[in-house]
Formats: sequence, structure tokens, C-alpha cells
Amino acid sequence: MGAVSTSLVEEARTVFRDLGYELTAEGGEFRAERKWRTVYVTTADPEEANTHGRLRCFVTRAERAAEVRDRLLAIEPDYDWAVIGIDEDGKYQVTHPSADVLPAP
Repeated sequence: MGAVSTSLVEEARTVFRDLGYELTAEGGEFRAERKWRTVYVTTADPEEANTHGRLRCFVTRAERAAEVRDRLLAIEPDYDWAVIGIDEDGKYQVTHPSADVLPAP
């Protein structure tokens, strides 16, 4: 059986849905809301992403997660951020500015 390719955006939606967030499309990204928290989620490169919102999450393939994190550290955006790196099996890790990597539950 051949591998079925799921788009990165759909994989990101699945991650946030599984975490209990309510999703709303917003241009080329989506807004994930749960309780008091609103996270703007994008698959865009940091330099091309929108800058609104206090919490932003950059979703990328696992092999690019460190690069995206380094780029965010270099540009020092005015919002809190995290990077989710998703591998080919749909497993993911969350990386924060401090370089701590949190495995998916």
C-alpha cells in the first residue's frame, strides 16, 4: 500500500483538534482557541508570517523545526511562539524559544 500524503496544514489542524482546540480558518493560517488561549497557527516561514496575536505556533516538518526555531530567535518577534515539528508518521515535538523539546503525549 502506498503512503498517503496529508498536507502540513491538515496535520496541524489534527494536532490542535486532538488537544481540544476549536479551529477557525483565518486567511492562510488558522486560529486555535481553548478556554482563554488563542493561538495563531501557520505553516509560513517566520519572515513571511503574520505578526498579529500574542501567541503564535509555526508548524513545519520535523527536519526543519530547528531551523525555524533559529530563525525566530534571530528575528526576535514581539509575540510568544512555539514550533511544532511533525514527522512522516504524524508524531510531533514542540520546541519553545529556550530550545526545550517537549514530545507529544
